[in-house]
Amino acid sequence: MERRMVVVRRDCPARLVPSGTRITIPRDTFVGITQALGGSYTVNVGGNLARVDGTDADALGLEAVELEFPPPTSNAVDPDQVWQALASIYDPEIPVNLVELGLIYDCRIDGHRVTITMTLTAPGCGMGPVLVDDVKYRVGKVPNVNEVKVDLVFDPPWSRERMSEAAQLELGIY
Repeated sequence: MERRMVVVRRDCPARLVPSGTRITIPRDTFVGITQALGGSYTVNVGGNLARVDGTDADALGLEAVELEFPPPTSNAVDPDQVWQALASIYDPEIPVNLVELGLIYDCRIDGHRVTITMTLTAPGCGMGPVLVDDVKYRVGKVPNVNEVKVDLVFDPPWSRERMSEAAQLELGIY
C-alpha cells in the first residue's frame, strides 16, 4: 500500500509506537497511513506513529483483513497454520513480520495448547505487550487451538543475524 492520507471516520483506539501507550485518535483527524500489513495499520498522527488494530480498519475507511483458515480435517492443531498466524503479525515500525524478523524462538503444540517462545528487538520495547497480545489473538484463531501461552524471553538476546535473508533484503541490510 502506498502512503496516503485519510480522515478518521470515528474515534479510533490506537497505540503509540514505540511506547505502546494507548491513545484515541479523534474523529475527523487527518492521518497518514505509513504501513498496512497483516491486518494492522501504522499511521502518522500529529507527527507521531501509532498502530491501529485491523479490527478498527473501518475508522480509517478500510475493510478489515480477517485471518481465516479452511475447516479442519481432524481435531489436531495444524503447525503450518500456527506459523501462518505468526507470520501475519508485523512489527509496527518496519515492514517485516515477526517470523522473518527472527523474534519467534520456538513453537510447541501440546494437544490443543500452543506455547510460543519469543523475544523483542529491544528489551524495553513498549510495543512488547501489544505484540504478545497479537500472538495470542492470531494463534488463537487457528482451528482446534484452545489455549495460547506466550513466553517472552530476552536470553538469548535478539540480533539482526536472527533475521531471514528475505527480511534482510527487504530492509537493505543483506
